[in-house]
Amino acid sequence: MPEVIFILEFDKVMNRALFTSFIAMALLACNPTKERIPDTMIPAAPAQKMVIYQMMVRLFGNTQTTNKPYGTLQENGVGKFNHINAAALAAIKQLGATHVWYTGVIEHATLTAYPEYGIAADDPDVVKGRAGSPYSIRDYYDVSPDLAVNVPQRMNEFEQLVARTHTAGLKVIIDFVPNHVARKYQSDAKPAGVKDLGETDDNTAAFKPSNNFYYLPGQALVPPATYNPLGAEVAGGEDGTFTERPAKATGNDQFTATPRVDDWFDSVKLNYGVDIQQGRKKFFDPVPDTWLKMKDILIYWASKNIDGFRCDMAEMVPVEFWEWAIPQAKAINANIVFIAEIYNPAAYRNYIKRGKFDFLYDKVQLYDTLRLLTNGQAAAGDIARIQSSLSDINAHMLHFLENHDEQRIASRFFAGDAWKGVPGMVVTATIDTGPVLIYFGQEVGEPGAGSEGFSGDDGRTTLFDYWGVPEHQKWMNNGRFDGAQLSEEQKQLRQVYAELLTLAQRNAALADGDYADLTLYNIALRNIPDAVSTYCRFRGEEKLLVVASFSTKTEHIKIEIPPAVATQLQLHPNANYIARDLLSSGLELGMQNLVLEADIGPYSAHILKIK
Repeated sequence: MPEVIFILEFDKVMNRALFTSFIAMALLACNPTKERIPDTMIPAAPAQKMVIYQMMVRLFGNTQTTNKPYGTLQENGVGKFNHINAAALAAIKQLGATHVWYTGVIEHATLTAYPEYGIAADDPDVVKGRAGSPYSIRDYYDVSPDLAVNVPQRMNEFEQLVARTHTAGLKVIIDFVPNHVARKYQSDAKPAGVKDLGETDDNTAAFKPSNNFYYLPGQALVPPATYNPLGAEVAGGEDGTFTERPAKATGNDQFTATPRVDDWFDSVKLNYGVDIQQGRKKFFDPVPDTWLKMKDILIYWASKNIDGFRCDMAEMVPVEFWEWAIPQAKAINANIVFIAEIYNPAAYRNYIKRGKFDFLYDKVQLYDTLRLLTNGQAAAGDIARIQSSLSDINAHMLHFLENHDEQRIASRFFAGDAWKGVPGMVVTATIDTGPVLIYFGQEVGEPGAGSEGFSGDDGRTTLFDYWGVPEHQKWMNNGRFDGAQLSEEQKQLRQVYAELLTLAQRNAALADGDYADLTLYNIALRNIPDAVSTYCRFRGEEKLLVVASFSTKTEHIKIEIPPAVATQLQLHPNANYIARDLLSSGLELGMQNLVLEADIGPYSAHILKIK
């Protein structure tokens, strides 16, 4: 076989599969004897960082703008699976995404009925808002009828969305909600032979390892007396007539028959064989029935070509279940990813190493710190300390500045200005090799304004009600997904996100490189204020210097690269270098004797390539 040399500029390679295919075809073209090319001769594609675009499906494609608080589906509209068309997916991919997290897919409790199809509404006493929480599942084997154009074909419409997403070069993540279900869980779509959760329970016992739920024998549930989901003037609202006897424990581990409005009163806790009220004693032999049922649900969805699960409140489920169940799901699809919503740093390593999760939320450390830093309430050096504390697992940490649980950056409750989130987002996307997530509308400065219903005016985009998302709808442009209604400033913001996320996804140093902090060293030398974070990311010839300023004013900074880091980067102390911003600022700086000086603006960030 002749010797062939290929020279590729890796930054321009857009897709790992295309890269590998190109090499394979090139080798085949240079192989006139058609002898089999050993796999070892086909180089691995460049590493790619996961970039996850999260959307609430019921909100994403909704073009109606009525936005009546507690409005019905007919009044306020609802997005459908079919609204997420090829144009929408192409625009999401253009933003730099590799995965789409479709939130609210599985059928959940709601006040909307479809009587012509035999689908009843849930009782208003135990539903949050009109649309209901997507985390209050009432049928694990079905999808929400709200999201279908043709309700009887709703699963087919979802499967078509999965296929469209894959055709667009994106992967699919959905929620798995293992800790709790709706008060009136009942599956009418379960496969033959499957028994419902709770169907064979002994509800005379507070706890049994074989039960799916926890019970409060002799007590009846009393829904929160202060809760009126439809407003006092609306007939059929909360009336206190919902019957649950005996009462079941509420989803957030509340063993009371009188849950409060701020409890997860619309859900019931699942029993994984842990006697929570008796010192959390564990009964895992034989394998609890809940384990078997939930594993079967995971495999059901994994078999539908899903590429990943975001596991709601994963730390409220025993790690032993994950250790047992995740390998069985991965036997269906070895590449499927599991993301844990988790808020206890002391449990991180256990859920990675024993629980076999691929990625964990980095909320209580990086997100919380960046939020405080954005508002002048933390120091940039805190970022370096977080990264040091997670040095052995930071590749497993998923970073974000917005998701469905958090307040919008542009809301008055967070920064009040989407541009103030840019330095935090640059850190979020570039700090390590872990995935980065954005929430739909974040890239155009959606502020989450208004009182939509159950959650009130809290700076979040509603989880519980039908709604149109105004700034996102401008980008959606009546289903064209071309951003034509955006202001010039919004178009610029979206372009910043596209540049950042695409760079984070494809650049070798950011996707698969090493990290070295410069912040603490330079703060100690008084070269930078404690509102500026700076670090290096590097891999081979790709050497990047990230600078993010959370200051409210222009700062003169002097960044020195310490000798140990210079050795790692193979930079020579007496050489001259140029540092050019890979974002669109056009900034280009000289670096002499491993020192760079510049004036940087308030709430600004740069990713400087050193050459």
